[in-house]
Amino acid sequence: MKLIFFGFLGKLRDWTLQWADSKYSALALFTLAFVESSFFPIPPDVLLIGILAINSKKWWRYALICAVGSVLGGLFGYFIGWSLYAAIGQKIVDLYGLQEAVDAIGVRYSDHAFLTVFTAAFTPIPYKIITITAGLFKISLWHLIIGSIIGRGLRFFIIAFVLKLFGQRFNGLVIKYFDILSLAAVGVVILSFVAIKFIF
Repeated sequence: MKLIFFGFLGKLRDWTLQWADSKYSALALFTLAFVESSFFPIPPDVLLIGILAINSKKWWRYALICAVGSVLGGLFGYFIGWSLYAAIGQKIVDLYGLQEAVDAIGVRYSDHAFLTVFTAAFTPIPYKIITITAGLFKISLWHLIIGSIIGRGLRFFIIAFVLKLFGQRFNGLVIKYFDILSLAAVGVVILSFVAIKFIF
């Protein structure tokens, strides 16, 4: 089991650095940000950090790409919840074992829809569950869009600016210890799915 887990981390590292150093890095980042917002478990922060560790000069460009892809992916998640919940959305919720959280989020939406979206967009809380349930409970689309733009924008621009601020020497350390960072990222993902059951 341990070998499988560390093998996965190695593949995640290789995949990330391969795309980070590719001429298609922007497209890969946009795609990952899009699918993570609607169904995929790995956050785009991993690839964003990998890209900026190699080239931080265009930090604002990659942060913007990541934010736009994530917000558009959130709209796709909203569509899944609104029109395809029985066919697709329920399967995603069941996959992550978050049915109780979905019910609790519905109550939270009735009181603080914008704040709920913003919190999930900015923090490691699984954003896909928020976007899908936003469609399921039919909250205002503007709450989703504005909350997502602010939350995701702040999150990705802060990460990108920090990498730019500390410069190439720091970024070299990011590449050197990318395995540890990958392990931390996977840990955050796992903990976020556990935490959402207690938060909502």
